[in-house]
Amino acid sequence: MLSEIREFLGCATPDAWVEAALRDQEVLLIDHKNNEFKAASTALALIAKYSTHEELVNFMSRLAREELRHHEQVLAILKKRGIGLRPISASRYASGLRAAVRNHEPHKLIDTLIVGAFIECRSCERFAALVDHLDADLAKFYGSLLKSEARHFQGYLGLARRYGDEADIEKRVAHIREIEAQLISSPDEEFRFHSGVPSAA
Repeated sequence: MLSEIREFLGCATPDAWVEAALRDQEVLLIDHKNNEFKAASTALALIAKYSTHEELVNFMSRLAREELRHHEQVLAILKKRGIGLRPISASRYASGLRAAVRNHEPHKLIDTLIVGAFIECRSCERFAALVDHLDADLAKFYGSLLKSEARHFQGYLGLARRYGDEADIEKRVAHIREIEAQLISSPDEEFRFHSGVPSAA
């Protein structure tokens, strides 16, 4: 599965990001918690907007429940480690990807699903990049998330293929892959779960 994940992405997570994550695990966990909530919210928003797309509704309903469960699990880890909740700004990553989404249907749905696939795919790749460097408890948790994030990636991409044209999807995946790789490999002023290379690195 990890070979498929890495093949789909345009670049690997830079070592400098891994080093930054290990230095600032408090922000890593808080942003991770926020991302799980955003993932659930996105799934619910898609259900509301595309309520007649039965396969999408079923998949997103399951995904929202799973993402909220992950959100609760990260909250528990934060509490156990004595890390208080505080607001942190969102990274440029998701907004940078969503800027590429076409604004007319059905292409808007297809692009939104492809963006979702990239977000889940990168999350899976980042868990894999971190897992060997973390303490036993966090490594076990992040290792357990690898399979679910991979399933989410496959689910988003499968829905894009269900509702879109294969030739168009291939072009859009290639286009969004370039944007995603640029966001991951270029300097970034702030460290977040999906940020690029720390500018101080």
